[in-house]
Amino acid sequence: MIETQVLPTPAGPLALLARGGVVVAAGFTADPGLMFARLSPGLRAEGMTEVDDLGKPAQAVRDYLDGDLLALDAVAVEQPGTPTRLRLLAALRAVPPGTTIRYAELAERAGLPRTAARAAGSACAQNLIAPFVPCHRILPAAGGLGGYYYGTPVKQWLLAHEKASG
Repeated sequence: MIETQVLPTPAGPLALLARGGVVVAAGFTADPGLMFARLSPGLRAEGMTEVDDLGKPAQAVRDYLDGDLLALDAVAVEQPGTPTRLRLLAALRAVPPGTTIRYAELAERAGLPRTAARAAGSACAQNLIAPFVPCHRILPAAGGLGGYYYGTPVKQWLLAHEKASG
């Protein structure tokens, strides 16, 4: 069974979905059903139930919001993907809080050629576990913030929070 909890954050409600203490989806929405719908058919078949406290994942979010920017890194996450996508997501998770990099650098950190920037962008766009897998720390080479699945105001808030707390 996929357990869900929605936490309030200054950037808006954050829906967490976990299975056995491992976060399988997280996103800035008040409706965990929207995140549940993005899961693989196998996970959706397990069903979903709301709980009062997800434990470690929920506490990590509270700690992150209180300024412990490394708290989210201590939580196990799992999401599907090709070996290339999983390498990109692992490299993404290793980008330190309070820093930003470009898509091409993310590809390079994943051991892929710099020309794989498009694959890096795709991995960020399909990331199911924000902000635990911090796609908000990746910026386009052309400058600016670029896109963010949950909107640029959320991305701006996350970056400002990390800069102020770091």
